[in-house]
Amino acid sequence: MPTYKAPLDDVRFVLNEVFAVGRLAELPGHEDHTPDLIEAVLEEGAKFAENELQPLNRSGDEEGCHYENGVVRTPTGFKEAYAKFIEGGWTGVSCDPDYGGQGLPHVVNFILEEFICSANLSFGMYPGLSHGAYNALSLHGTDELKRTYLPKLVDGTWSGTMCLTEPHCGTDLGMIRTRAVPDGSGDGSYSVTGTKIFISAGEHDLTENILHLVLAKLPDAPAGTRGISLFLVPKFLPREDGTPGMRNGVMCGSIEHKMGIKASSTCVMNFEGAKGWLVGQPHKGMRAMFTMMNAARLGVGIQGLGLAEVSYQNAVTYARERLQGRSLTGAKAPDKPADPIIVHPDVRKTLLTMRAHTEGCRALAAWVGMNIDVSIKHPDPEVRREADDLVALMTPVVKAFFTDHGFDATNMGMQLYGGHGYIREYGMEQFVRDARIAQIYEGTNAIQALDLVGRKLPQDMGRLLRRFFHPVSELLEETQEDPELLEFVIPLAKAFGKLQQATALVAQRGMKNADEAGAASTDYLRMFALVALGYMWLRMVKAAKEKLPEADGRAGFYDSKVKTGRFYMTKLLPQVNGLFLTIMAGSQVLMDMDADAF
Repeated sequence: MPTYKAPLDDVRFVLNEVFAVGRLAELPGHEDHTPDLIEAVLEEGAKFAENELQPLNRSGDEEGCHYENGVVRTPTGFKEAYAKFIEGGWTGVSCDPDYGGQGLPHVVNFILEEFICSANLSFGMYPGLSHGAYNALSLHGTDELKRTYLPKLVDGTWSGTMCLTEPHCGTDLGMIRTRAVPDGSGDGSYSVTGTKIFISAGEHDLTENILHLVLAKLPDAPAGTRGISLFLVPKFLPREDGTPGMRNGVMCGSIEHKMGIKASSTCVMNFEGAKGWLVGQPHKGMRAMFTMMNAARLGVGIQGLGLAEVSYQNAVTYARERLQGRSLTGAKAPDKPADPIIVHPDVRKTLLTMRAHTEGCRALAAWVGMNIDVSIKHPDPEVRREADDLVALMTPVVKAFFTDHGFDATNMGMQLYGGHGYIREYGMEQFVRDARIAQIYEGTNAIQALDLVGRKLPQDMGRLLRRFFHPVSELLEETQEDPELLEFVIPLAKAFGKLQQATALVAQRGMKNADEAGAASTDYLRMFALVALGYMWLRMVKAAKEKLPEADGRAGFYDSKVKTGRFYMTKLLPQVNGLFLTIMAGSQVLMDMDADAF
């Protein structure tokens, strides 16, 4: 059965020694959030994930959710664990103190989400969806809606969902058929009718009320996405005292029987004249939706990171203990019948690939998370805008690359176990099944790639792109004369040059023929991500080398960072060259084939 320990040493290194998280205490509202306080919160979160959530992961997968006559029950132990979760205040870690939250930096919530997803992804889905609903309502809701609903979302007694997809349309939300009409009650509410599918946490027994944020069209709505509005539809209508009252016209029609995340209820939701309230302006629901969606996309990226970490931890343990064959260069354990498989080069390559990508992704997540905090709290509007630009640019990269890596890493972990990985007893196959959905929901990874090349790169003549390119250029210039770092600087400089060339090529070709941008998109996003992780690794190696001379008992930790960074630069970053050639090949070889010939 798998085990899990939160990677606190690695988190401390990234937060304190690579990115100096203490700088966030200079922001208004974060004055008390020192590194010591942040560490104490993370240590407690780690304990909760390890002791309360991880033991329920396998049993929750085997039992799954139960559906009967519109009622959904979560697996044994989930309700009790959720009660402890809200008792500990974990639902409101980064939420506004005005609504009962703790107001901690968003980067802290990112890291806690990783711990939760490593320990029990299905459990993490429930509060994760609520956080997306909180974000949308806090930014776009009226003061009355905020007063009524946000405290309940923050304290976790009520939960939230995002109701976007319909049976006949997925990504193309302009085709939705759910309708909302004024209900004539005089309280400004609407009657919402329609069916939504694939609604995570749409119905369950963890909270006393569920708040559905529903995309629908008003009677006078323009065609397409310009006619979408957003509505808040509670499962139970609140009484004047704030307690749940009469049942609203929304029911769960069924739950999906899924490949993975079986302890998370994925629901078909039927709205039959349900009472709802407009969130934001009429026909401007896409703006509010993207508030939810972008937060969800970053959260899904963290899911991939969390599963990659737990798969790596268990793969390392197995590789150290499993005796199989002899070292190619002579027995390493002559007193045993065979050597542990960790002596074999290909096993080490597998483990180092998992580790290098995972640690690079964690650093990138921390960088993005800290920029979210700067974008919200910094007193200078220009600094806030620059940070927000970086977050917007990196969101599709985080969602797509982290989840691709999550699936790859869980597959590699399962492969390393051999036949034992394929059977349920060892638990590795669950990670693979759970990880696969992350590449699909909240916008498939191909959609993320189109978002990157079609929306983010061209915005304001490359304004967003400069928020990444400039820091990379500055770091390369700063480190190019350091002989200790040269072996890391040169590979990143070459890969960065290829990325700049590819960016110009995609932009030029895409302006003439949109299929060119589409054909290059997924390769370009991966190329971008590999360079981004290279930038992270140069920063991490630089920090580790600065600490090594006085490391004493931690010398092994910093030395491992340097060696993992060297592996990344020499074995993984060169994939940029192959991706560049693929991008250069263009779209014609894809589009020449007639559809009937497939």
